[in-house]
Amino acid sequence: MKKIPVDKLIDFRRKKLDRAKITVLKSTQKEKEKNANSTGGNYWVSCLSAIINLFIDDSEDLIVKKIDDLRNRIKRTQHLLTKQRWQKNIDILFAFQEYDMASIKPGGKLTFLKKPNDKSILKIKDVLIESNPSHVFTFSNNDFEEIGAVWFVIKKDGFNKSELGMFTDIMYRYLTLNYSDKFKINPKYCIAVDLVNCQEVNYYQLLNGDISFLLDNTIDEVKKLFKN
Repeated sequence: MKKIPVDKLIDFRRKKLDRAKITVLKSTQKEKEKNANSTGGNYWVSCLSAIINLFIDDSEDLIVKKIDDLRNRIKRTQHLLTKQRWQKNIDILFAFQEYDMASIKPGGKLTFLKKPNDKSILKIKDVLIESNPSHVFTFSNNDFEEIGAVWFVIKKDGFNKSELGMFTDIMYRYLTLNYSDKFKINPKYCIAVDLVNCQEVNYYQLLNGDISFLLDNTIDEVKKLFKN
């Protein structure tokens, strides 16, 4: 079985029929091949890249400039679908202007780490799951060097909080596997943020029982269906 992105596991969970669940997983590799050969790029890349940069820069001008840029692109193109795509990216950026980015960042200086591709795949119960956080960062907290991560995620109809918990779960395992020998992992700053609903979930909420753990039982179901 090929690697499975978390959003595909969520699509899998949402399907009611086994046949539909299997179709979701079988389509994953085909979509990756299609995207690799496409020059069109990700549908949400404009708003997503701006918000990912905003986490580092923390300047409202980034959002304003990106909105202005997209508006100018809309004026210059006659392609209706392209106009619609950029307008939807603008809508996300407008909504996110009210989001308090400081609320998901630890105080003090953050050091952003590289994210090698060879570290992004985790093997869980013999299933390969892809973890691709937007940022991995370290910071000082009470004389400890701690590490956290943030993952800005987007889907047309958004994610509920339990689904966001799946992103934080795989991120926490990713940090544990790759960085726990050097840094203390802070579960409160292992955060997934849904750009459609402007809501977030951190791993501490899973540990605290506020959000359900769904990743393992979803993987169990994947294995069961493919075994049959």
